[in-house]
Amino acid sequence: MPSFDIVSEIDMAEVKNAIDNANRELDTRFDFRGVKASFSFVKDVAKLTAEHDSQLRQLADMLRVHLIKRGVDARAMDLESPSSSGKTWTQTVKFKEGVDQPTSKKLVKLIKDNKMKVQVAIQGEQLRVTGKKRDDLQAVMTLVKGTELEQGFQFNNFRD
Repeated sequence: MPSFDIVSEIDMAEVKNAIDNANRELDTRFDFRGVKASFSFVKDVAKLTAEHDSQLRQLADMLRVHLIKRGVDARAMDLESPSSSGKTWTQTVKFKEGVDQPTSKKLVKLIKDNKMKVQVAIQGEQLRVTGKKRDDLQAVMTLVKGTELEQGFQFNNFRD
């Protein structure tokens, strides 16, 4: 029986490249001349630093643009609330990987509500979709791509 897995993965090397590109753009931007602003990336967490909270929003938008250019889904960004310590504002950005339990249940419910002729099994941080026909599986892929959930999904391990 044909099957595939629904996963949510991020290439951290591409995230690091996007942060490096954003740092290079930051050096050339006129509105950030003379401002202490930077991006850093340590242990799969990005840290944005600026002198004002409005500049943090600009930095987050800049990072989002560079992530999209590098092929990383920008919905995977999890922005935490900005914090201030003296003159410096910081904000950490974590990246969502894996399909968490509530999102898995939403996907299973979505597939069942559309009366697809497939079976869905939650396996940790991924979902295994099995069906009798390849066309049914492709219909599920189209359905999942069309949904607006908090993160992007990839389909791998397609077996015929």
